[in-house]
Amino acid sequence: MDIRALAKDEKPPMELLLSADPSRKLVEEYVNRGHCFIATIDNHDMGVYVLLPTRPNTVELVNLAVAVKHQGKGIGSMLIQHAIGTAKEKEYKTMEVGTGNSSIGQLALYQKCGFRITGIDKDFFIRHYDEEIVENGIQCRDMVRFSKELK
Repeated sequence: MDIRALAKDEKPPMELLLSADPSRKLVEEYVNRGHCFIATIDNHDMGVYVLLPTRPNTVELVNLAVAVKHQGKGIGSMLIQHAIGTAKEKEYKTMEVGTGNSSIGQLALYQKCGFRITGIDKDFFIRHYDEEIVENGIQCRDMVRFSKELK
């Protein structure tokens, strides 16, 4: 697996990005403002993440997606570790991430990778998304916020 930064003239893998965030408008906005990284095997996109600087010394992991056929193989954890390494290289001190209350797998993944819950943005997905999101039989309403100190 190769993980590389998206080239300036390269189009982002929208299908993958939209699998993690269904709002094309929001995805396009943060991809343009942030740094997109693509994981490939044999020139096939299989994972992606986007880092977005938010405050001095803080970067947010705003999108993390793994192609369905590659899920459950530890690739999400590898992408998170790569994101942490990239943030450290850029001398960020804190990484933040948010995910939906209904994203059971992601809630577990971020905690396994050392992130701690720092808050809940109630009704985030109701306010920012036109379409109702349902995962695991649960309506996605609230954004669960996580943070990790980078050392």
